[in-house]
Amino acid sequence: MSLSLESYRDLVIELAWAAADVLKEYEENPARWQIQAHADLSPVTLADQAVDELILNRLRDACGDQEFGYLTEETHQPGPPLPQPYVWVIDPLDGTKDFIQRTGEYATHIALVHQGRPILAAVAWPGRDTVYLAQVGEGSYRMTGTAPPYRLVVDQARAWEDLRILTSRSHATPELEAFLKQMPQPSRQKMGSIGCKIAAIAEQDADVYFMLPSRTSPKDWDLAGPELILTEAGGKLTRFDQSLLTYNQGDVNQAGGYLASNGQYHQQLCAMLQRA
Repeated sequence: MSLSLESYRDLVIELAWAAADVLKEYEENPARWQIQAHADLSPVTLADQAVDELILNRLRDACGDQEFGYLTEETHQPGPPLPQPYVWVIDPLDGTKDFIQRTGEYATHIALVHQGRPILAAVAWPGRDTVYLAQVGEGSYRMTGTAPPYRLVVDQARAWEDLRILTSRSHATPELEAFLKQMPQPSRQKMGSIGCKIAAIAEQDADVYFMLPSRTSPKDWDLAGPELILTEAGGKLTRFDQSLLTYNQGDVNQAGGYLASNGQYHQQLCAMLQRA
């Protein structure tokens, strides 16, 4: 099957905006959240489930099940890779803790994966009323309101000592602090949601974000969509050995640590992180 990605771009954009609307509606009504916990004890709310159902139903209606598989945070069951040649990888609410804390730093990720790699993606950042869209080989774009799409290009003109590093608001560790002490007085900012952090790099608001190996690994749906937004803007997202991540491999855990950056010092940072 030869797929025309252009025919799915409008659908992905529409779904990203619809997800943002649902999340903002829930954010304004905490009584509807019904906070529970996933098996890994991470929080989940009715907002996660409502957006998951919205996206999944619309994609299935449009794409069917013969050529397209569906891998979502809320419906995933352990097992082998999905057999379809194209797989939608969906995180309805990335940054649920930030959603609950109402920081505005949460996102929806939608990615279409083929042969283990993302080829079309959207990330909705409701707190900024923004949707990011990327298609492999076609660039990365920011869409806000009625403004025309704006093509994103990472900032690769930073001095080493001026690198702006993003860290997680909820996953600080002694190992992370020890590594940051090796950096030359870095600018550090805490931010929620992997999607928001990676979008910030694509927007030239930051330069580096990494996650050290830990007991809780990010999943396919945490990274597939944001990765394409970043790489199509000229950045990089790899493991510390600079190998690419692959998705829909059966095990959805992206264990072992990874680095997202503007690409300027990616090789140097990977070498440092391998020694950390």
